[in-house]
Amino acid sequence: MSTLTEPRAARVGARRAPLWLAIAAVSLPMFMATLDNLVMTSALPVIQADLHASVGDLSWFMNAYTLAFATFMLPAATLGDRIGRRRVMVAGIAIFTLASICSALSDSSSTLIAARAAQGFGAAAIMPLSLTLLAANVPDRLRPAAIGIWGGVSGLGVALGPVVGGAVVQGVSWQAIFWLNVPVAILALPLVLAVVGESRGAWQRLDLAGALMIGGAVFLGIWGIVHGNDDGWGSGRVLTPLVIAALLLPLYVGWARRRPDAVLPLRLFVSRSFTTANLVALGFTVGMFGAVFLLSQYLQVVQGYTPLGAGVRTLPWTAAPMVVAPLAGMLAGRIGVRPLLLVGLALQAGSLAWFAGLTEAGSPYSAFVPALVMAGVGMGLVFPSVSNAVLDGLPEGDFAIASSANSTIREFGVALGVALLTAVFESCGGHIAPDGYAGAIGPALLTGSGAVALALVAALFTPRRAPVR
Repeated sequence: MSTLTEPRAARVGARRAPLWLAIAAVSLPMFMATLDNLVMTSALPVIQADLHASVGDLSWFMNAYTLAFATFMLPAATLGDRIGRRRVMVAGIAIFTLASICSALSDSSSTLIAARAAQGFGAAAIMPLSLTLLAANVPDRLRPAAIGIWGGVSGLGVALGPVVGGAVVQGVSWQAIFWLNVPVAILALPLVLAVVGESRGAWQRLDLAGALMIGGAVFLGIWGIVHGNDDGWGSGRVLTPLVIAALLLPLYVGWARRRPDAVLPLRLFVSRSFTTANLVALGFTVGMFGAVFLLSQYLQVVQGYTPLGAGVRTLPWTAAPMVVAPLAGMLAGRIGVRPLLLVGLALQAGSLAWFAGLTEAGSPYSAFVPALVMAGVGMGLVFPSVSNAVLDGLPEGDFAIASSANSTIREFGVALGVALLTAVFESCGGHIAPDGYAGAIGPALLTGSGAVALALVAALFTPRRAPVR
């Protein structure tokens, strides 16, 4: 087994440890953070009855996490560059765990919403820095394969969220969803401290104004998107934050052009690989996560499966990256990421179009299995390839910011995808009833396929070379 024996300038106090252990150390807390993205979806009816929550409260149980997660990733990366990425990630794990305990102990909607926001704040320090620490703690020649495994674990965490949530709620209680994070953190914290070397980026002043502009744009943009379907896209509660978010972005560009210490340096976008990878990530997450949201509801409402049963039946799609992504990571170092992105996105776009036909035809679940496998292979090829492409050609000191920017864009894409495909579904007369999907879910899924197809066009501009020599 390979070991971490190669010194790196940006690493401090690196320890000799098996490569698989280093991958496990950074992937375990990241899995915990991604799992909690969707883990509550299957538990919402039970929580509503227990806490006497309103429909608005239910949406905030989910949105509080997403908003905090997406808003604070870039500031967390900057802080990690200044005081140590491992140190900030460990703090994030601690905050996430304490917030999980508070979530489990919540006896009202308001306390659960606040605890979920704190969870998102902790997750913001975990997700992007885990990739940065992984890249800094493995030899260059093994980095694509390691990132492939990391990408597979990331996808698995998102995929298993509804499944784990459904299983725990049916077998124990909704509070157990959050108690599960405690033993994971007890294992992850000493493992990270023992086998992951500290790393830092270049020391620079903290760009508070820039962080407020970027954070404000992300927060207000997601706020407007998640309220669009319920409040109406033309309402002031939706249009106002969307317009302000749109104005903050060019304002930030003007600000960042004059500052070498900008929270998101514009120099990163000089890298064609970084820019195209983020465009791919946006289109891919819009189409994929919007489709997962609708299909999981379709399996329950139309085909009559329980939340757990529906989650299990999506596993040929959502769990496949755990097998495919490591293989894609190994291939990326030899053939580059562009062929993998093109094949993966083509499979994903084709599978979503296939789903559209199957759902409109009222096909049984068995007919979905080949399309689910096709989508799973596609997702497994895309996840690690995007993560590799984001870092391609950048100095190690920029890894944390680059990874955080990509993670932020992916979270934005998740919110946009669910809102966009739901809006198409409702505009075609769809509603949550056994007879409410005909004629509506097909156009929505084709919209998701179109979003992934746009990502495929962006992937054509990805550099040909392999990401790591």
